[in-house]
Amino acid sequence: MVKRTDATHLKQPLDTNKSIYPAGIDAHAEIKEAEEKAAKEHKRVLLVFGANWCFDCHVLDLAFQRADFVPVVAHYEVVHIDIGDDGKKNGDIAKEFQVPLEKGIPALAVVDAAGKLLVSQKNGEFENARAMTPEAILEFLNKWKPEA
Repeated sequence: MVKRTDATHLKQPLDTNKSIYPAGIDAHAEIKEAEEKAAKEHKRVLLVFGANWCFDCHVLDLAFQRADFVPVVAHYEVVHIDIGDDGKKNGDIAKEFQVPLEKGIPALAVVDAAGKLLVSQKNGEFENARAMTPEAILEFLNKWKPEA
């Protein structure tokens, strides 16, 4: 007889006061800097749209720090893009990278070092990060990392 268990889910943060999305940051400048660094280091840029008030954004950030995620995340320059308290901050960037924020956050987009969009989430796929399995997120990251 096979015993079935629920798939493991991501660890839930105990402290959500961490400032993942610091106020006053110029997201346009951060993206440009990330693209330049990605070009030099043969990486891609991972845009993570979210806000400090978003619990699932904290869940995803904590996942990126897991030992099994670190080598995969190392293939990206990660840029956290704050959508603000009203969900409208940096809306021009979300539109540019085809991320419909009304579908939920965190929302991800992957761009190459030249700023070309490779993929963006259109349906709030990571919105409920707390219910996702590590494997599901790693699958996404591995799919879009640059080829060796």
